[in-house]
Amino acid sequence: MRKLVLGLLLMLSATAATAFDHSHTAWDSLLRKHVVLTQGGNASQVRYAGMLSDRKLLQAYLESVSKVTEADYRSWPKARRLAFLVNAYNAWTIDLVLGRYPDLKSIKDLGSVFQSPWKRKFFILLGQERSLDDIEHGLIRAPGAFDDPRIHAAVVCASVGCPMLRNEAFTGERIDAQLDDGMRRFLADRSRNRFEPATGKLQVSKIFDWYGKDFAKGHAGFSTLSGTFARYAASLADTPEAQARVRSGDYKLEFLEYDWSLNDVR
Repeated sequence: MRKLVLGLLLMLSATAATAFDHSHTAWDSLLRKHVVLTQGGNASQVRYAGMLSDRKLLQAYLESVSKVTEADYRSWPKARRLAFLVNAYNAWTIDLVLGRYPDLKSIKDLGSVFQSPWKRKFFILLGQERSLDDIEHGLIRAPGAFDDPRIHAAVVCASVGCPMLRNEAFTGERIDAQLDDGMRRFLADRSRNRFEPATGKLQVSKIFDWYGKDFAKGHAGFSTLSGTFARYAASLADTPEAQARVRSGDYKLEFLEYDWSLNDVR
């Protein structure tokens, strides 16, 4: 009898751990329907009006995210945990925007003098009331949690200056390739990152100024910011000669102004 009870408990535990849809089908469907690729596939915009009409579907997905317990989350492989958190961050960001859409021009309109929208606690995750900052900085960027600076091309702040929101969900089985693809696409977007041979300037997103230290800790093979740009020289520059200059560090680094306008299709 004791063995039978133990077996049932193990079965229940396994069922709970696998109950969450790790393909993120509902979120994936919304992204494929409402995200529009631009800049040759290196940037994207969101049909927020369409997302608003499908908000119940979005909120049903987020309810399933909120139901995941800390114990379930800890039982998953690391890659699945990261995919879960990145998708949660991006989905809750869109839901936050929809709460006031179309009466806003930027996600910053949702903040105040006393609190940024990223510090606003408005959802339940892993049994606690949390904010977007809690996900990004408290869970994803926590030392020893994932240690992968490529997440800066994955978590998206609903702004034109952000890396593209992918038109597919992240999954544990594909997240490594998706993160690298996201970095390549972001650095190939000439509106946000570019090398100009005539001036010798490497102009990059302000993200690399804000989070440059994340690319210099040796995590996931990233040990310096210049090494990061060398690694993606083929995305940053258009000719073999220009790419060689980026790889050798023959440039003057500049950080571009960040565009906080809503990344909306209007």
